[in-house]
Amino acid sequence: MPTPVAPASMHQLAALLRQDQVDAAIDAGLMSLDLAQAADGQDLLEVSMARTRLQRAWAARARYRARETRLARAAASQRGGRLASPACAPSPTPAPVAPPTPGLPAAAAAALARAQARAQGRTGE
Repeated sequence: MPTPVAPASMHQLAALLRQDQVDAAIDAGLMSLDLAQAADGQDLLEVSMARTRLQRAWAARARYRARETRLARAAASQRGGRLASPACAPSPTPAPVAPPTPGLPAAAAAALARAQARAQGRTGE
């Protein structure tokens, strides 16, 4: 259950966000505050906007990870089908692809994953 917002804690969170200390604001309870009970004002607006940005970013990260899981599953299934066909000689199982670094932008990570998949497809045939 969200905790009620005291004006001082709302002000403290807004101050942390203004100082670009998002991790500290999250640790201080940014995501668990009940904004419906907060007083109106600039602090409420800043805290609300920061929460919305974080929720959208976390949702995008979850979608990206789900997509990567689906692609990895499809690639494994495709490799399994290739190995099972009689025309193909069994080859050693390819090493798992390391996930992209967290700091990599989503578009660049997707392009890298496609390039790695193409490269593995050529070498595994």
